[in-house]
Amino acid sequence: MFNINNILRENIKNLKPYSSARDEFKGDASVYLDANENAFGSPLNKDYNRYPDPLQYAVKMRLSEIKGVPARNIFLGNGSDEAIDILFRSFCNPGVDNVILVPPTYGMYEVSANINDIAIKRVNLTDEYQLNLEGIAEAIDKNTKLIFVCSPNNPTGNSINRDDIETLLANFKGLVVVDEAYINYSRQKTFIQELTEYANLVVLQTLSKAWGLAALRVGMAFASEEIIEVMNKVKPPYNINEASQQLALEALQNVEQVNGWIKETLTERDNLVLKLKEFDFVVDIYPSDANFILVKTTDAKGIYNYLVEHGIIVRDRSKVELCEGALRVTIGTPQENITLINTLTNFK
Repeated sequence: MFNINNILRENIKNLKPYSSARDEFKGDASVYLDANENAFGSPLNKDYNRYPDPLQYAVKMRLSEIKGVPARNIFLGNGSDEAIDILFRSFCNPGVDNVILVPPTYGMYEVSANINDIAIKRVNLTDEYQLNLEGIAEAIDKNTKLIFVCSPNNPTGNSINRDDIETLLANFKGLVVVDEAYINYSRQKTFIQELTEYANLVVLQTLSKAWGLAALRVGMAFASEEIIEVMNKVKPPYNINEASQQLALEALQNVEQVNGWIKETLTERDNLVLKLKEFDFVVDIYPSDANFILVKTTDAKGIYNYLVEHGIIVRDRSKVELCEGALRVTIGTPQENITLINTLTNFK
């Protein structure tokens, strides 16, 4: 059975979080003289002279309606990267504990682990870009605290077999972190609905991709109430600024518009795959459940440089494990995709 106290760092168990003025008083008042704010306002907006809600209650309530989970099971971070960093700082002892990564995968897991002095055990995905469960089982030891699984995976675009993730959740005594940054584009359903079944599950999502709010830096973590309480204890007091909260809340009223963009992106993805397959220098295009495709080519570096010369930027992933010769191509607007195809027509 999973027990959070078995993996929580001792100093975090005993940590007394910073108590901000907005933590100590919740409600409405006519005069606020408690937080040393500029009482005269701000040059931009009167609201901006006040500190924001440290727990982002209004945004979480709207997300609760959309996602179908209680607000108490939601953490908001300065991008998903903050949630990743807080998981390391909460559950992994520097120089002692380790985490398991399954390359090729999102690069910030490794960067954050290195920043926090956490050892990394790599268990590469299979040739089909699926989990090597036997290899993961062999890599786990008494100091393994986290396993990161990106699904749909970045940079490969495919979803990880759901049964394999459930096998990890059922057998691993640490946290299994399922990063669903691209879940809105996937045929696979989210793991959010499994939170009540697996106490060691953490699901990451973001407003940066399908919601088109990359500039606001609003990431989400969904987990048990006790895990969320730990993350809220460790985070900075005002980690989501007021402008981001207001704009995120405004954007979250436009579910139909976002769903329309998702459908158009999926149509464009299918069309782009068909067009790219006509080129002789395209060896393979891997199945994608994301808003990008991984394209294996005969000359990734040459194609990348050629596109740069023509003002088109894709991502060269040819030096990443199991992605030799591959370019990652984000699905653009219809016109952007046409420009890409027309430009590649003249590549030699």
